[in-house]
Amino acid sequence: MMDDPTTRDDLRESLRQLGLWGLLANWSDVHDQPWLTTVIDYELHERQRRSLERRIKNARLGSFKPFADFDWKWPSSIDQNLLRELFALDFIEECTNVVLVGPNGVGKTMLAKNLAQQALLAGHSVRFTSASEMLHDLAAQDSSAALSRRLRRYCGPDLLLVDEVGYLSYDTRYADLLFEVVTRRYQSRPIVITTNKPFQQWADVFPNAGCTVTLVDRLVHRSEIVEIKGDSYRLKEAKERSASKARARKRKSSKSPE
Repeated sequence: MMDDPTTRDDLRESLRQLGLWGLLANWSDVHDQPWLTTVIDYELHERQRRSLERRIKNARLGSFKPFADFDWKWPSSIDQNLLRELFALDFIEECTNVVLVGPNGVGKTMLAKNLAQQALLAGHSVRFTSASEMLHDLAAQDSSAALSRRLRRYCGPDLLLVDEVGYLSYDTRYADLLFEVVTRRYQSRPIVITTNKPFQQWADVFPNAGCTVTLVDRLVHRSEIVEIKGDSYRLKEAKERSASKARARKRKSSKSPE
């Protein structure tokens, strides 16, 4: 090992960050040992692996297709350049929200989950939830203290993904809860939202809520809006599977003995 003061200082700092106090206490005996950097590398890699494993579990992403499988030719309109920029994750550091808008089946959730996966690999904490799951969960809390604790589940992670806003209508209580989440994360931690309704139709999602205008205002104040137009890709796949099975049945029938 090189007798470099900078190297020695870096090694000591790594030991402090890793909490390897036994090695620090015996620094004079170990600082020039050739195995020291290997031990530090092993410990760093194992902690990074465990951290990623824990964050993936807490994110609750479930299964999803990889970004590489997205069919760019299927949507009739989509901003590829903007999406690729988002995958650089600058929006997280800039506390910029992302809103994926489009009809059912055009890949909004797939893209959101891939963004989340990229954030996890970059070291960020993530939480994925559907709008209905989150709002029902928050509304079920039976005291202010319980609600405050549960809000930390959705307000604490570096990135929150709220899927399927707009598929159901909610009363004022649920609107207030979403407003609370958005307000607590406002300009400090970004939100990714998927929705089948443009913002001007959110009054239909929260028909009696007085906070809808302010809610939308805070979401779009610093945001990237990705509008996807096109027919349902899931419906396309379903039709293709059905046609493939029909052809297979026809071939099998034609080979059957009379």
